[in-house]
Amino acid sequence: MALHVYLKEDNSLKKKAILKLSYISLTVGALLLFWSFYPVISFEIYSRLFIQNNAVSPVPGSNLVSSLKEAGSVLGTGDLLANNLRDFTQARLWFPTKKQEGQGKNFSVKEYYLSIPKLNIVKAKVVVAGEDLSKSLIHYLPVTLPGEYGNVAIFGHSSLPQLFNAKDYKTIFTYLPSLEKSDKIIITLSDLQYEYEVYDMFVVKPDQVSVLEQKNDAAYLTLVTCVPPGTYWNRLVIRARLTKLP
Repeated sequence: MALHVYLKEDNSLKKKAILKLSYISLTVGALLLFWSFYPVISFEIYSRLFIQNNAVSPVPGSNLVSSLKEAGSVLGTGDLLANNLRDFTQARLWFPTKKQEGQGKNFSVKEYYLSIPKLNIVKAKVVVAGEDLSKSLIHYLPVTLPGEYGNVAIFGHSSLPQLFNAKDYKTIFTYLPSLEKSDKIIITLSDLQYEYEVYDMFVVKPDQVSVLEQKNDAAYLTLVTCVPPGTYWNRLVIRARLTKLP
């Protein structure tokens, strides 16, 4: 009986090709994971270091129902991680305890336009009391119009930065976190143009509905989108104040 067995190493081209292909697959997979999760992780770090700590107007939390639970009931499933949660293009799911049924019926203005020069957003359509965020920005819970004293809250969808298109309403607010104090936001209503200036930015949970409340000491604009990019976990809030009338 042999004490030692010597096996000849398989150096065939087929084995080499399979080995090389496996390394390529692992590398591509790792790069895809990094491509997908880097925006989320980087935003979380940036948010905790800079955005939340610098909020001029902190927002209290509450014990109200979360958007995930509400979305599950609205979309007809008990599984909160089901695929139908992808449909956050429905504005009513963003702050589910604040519904806007019947709002905006008495407004003669049904739509107007928003521009943000820094983000290359030019005359994006805003629908008053709308619902579908894949077709326009939404003026949610309308009580006042741009230029009037009060709070105009506008929702806009966002996605991963890699998918950003300034003309696609499903990605239009992706780079909203890059806005800074004193950046300009322009509202065009009929032949009138109102200029707002950013003064505050912070992140809230979907149950912190006080960001939608009216403030009657000045004309305010509140822009809202989901963060981190590509998720629906929290809401980024940009506050701006009217600085220039037509």
